[in-house]
Amino acid sequence: MIIKGKRVTISPLSMEDAKSMRSWGTHETVLLEDYNFPYEEDREIKKWFMYKTFTIWNKYFGVHNEEGVLVGYLGIKKKDFLRRRSFLGIVFDPNHVDNGYGTESLEIFLPCYFNEMKMKTLYLEVAEFNKRAIHLYEKFGFVPCEYYTDLFPVEGINRDHPEIMASKSYFVFKGEKIYNYIYKMKLTKKRFREMEGQVKGMIRQ
Repeated sequence: MIIKGKRVTISPLSMEDAKSMRSWGTHETVLLEDYNFPYEEDREIKKWFMYKTFTIWNKYFGVHNEEGVLVGYLGIKKKDFLRRRSFLGIVFDPNHVDNGYGTESLEIFLPCYFNEMKMKTLYLEVAEFNKRAIHLYEKFGFVPCEYYTDLFPVEGINRDHPEIMASKSYFVFKGEKIYNYIYKMKLTKKRFREMEGQVKGMIRQ
C-alpha cells in the first residue's frame, strides 16, 4: 500500500528505512527522549525492525518527504480484526518537525485507515504534557476517552531533573519511580467523516 500526498508518501516500512533512522536528530528535551531512535548497529536495527513488523497485529509505514528522505514512521498496533480497531503510533525525526509533515501524514492516512482498511475505531495514547501532539490529534477529531498514569519511559532520570520539576503537575512520584499522566484518545469512523471536511479546510489555511 502506497499513499501519496502533496509532499509526503506513506509506504510499508522497510529495513532500509530503519537503517536510515540512525542519522535522525535527537529531541533536546528529556521529556521526549523516549522518541529518539537509540540504535546504531545493523544487528540491533534488524532486531527492532523484526519486533515492529513481523506480526499480523502490527503494521508500520515509513513517511518520506518530497525529496525521498524518511522523515518519520507511523504504525497501527494491537490490531483487533473482529472489532476493526487498533492503536496509532507516530514518530518523526526531530530534524523535520515543524514542517507540517505530521499533519499531512494524518490527513492522507486516516481516510485510508477507515475506508480502504475498513477499520471502525482508532485509539492512541499521548502524555498529558505533550500539548502540541494533543492539539494535533484534536484537530483531526480524536477525543479523550480515558485518563491514567503510566511509568515514565525514560530510564535513569532523577525526579529532581529541572525539566521534570518544571512540569511536575503532569507527574506522580512514588518512591524512586516516576509516572506521568496519559490520555487515551479515540477516533471513530463516524466522527472522522463528520470532521473530514472541516479538517481539510483548516489544513489548507
